[in-house]
Amino acid sequence: MRRRFREETAITFDFAPMVDVVLLLLIFFLLTNNLAARQNALPLDLPRASAAVQETPNLPLVSVTTAGKVYLNGSETTIANLGAQLKPLIVTSGGLVGLRADERGTYGAVVRVMDIIKRSGGERLALGTRAR
Repeated sequence: MRRRFREETAITFDFAPMVDVVLLLLIFFLLTNNLAARQNALPLDLPRASAAVQETPNLPLVSVTTAGKVYLNGSETTIANLGAQLKPLIVTSGGLVGLRADERGTYGAVVRVMDIIKRSGGERLALGTRAR
């Protein structure tokens, strides 16, 4: 016996699960875009490395440009102010500080920044590189 289509049973489509999935995708892309923007905010030509590790979001990030300008978490600062601004961030990160420096930059500027990080309580450095 074949079943006949009954006119009283209408086919419906529930949009609620689709809306949930679209909202979750939107949140995912907004968060990943925000993290990528933080990492690539400064035009640094990082040295190449054969192995790369992903950035930790709560890590204080110090960047040194080719001209020797210093940035803390994307905001420009001076070498004189870096230590005071960095101390509370180092406490929350457990002594770990990210350091990104342009490979064409001056070695002296990077060493001065590393010295300030050490005097501010930084115990470990996560050096920023780019994959080959």
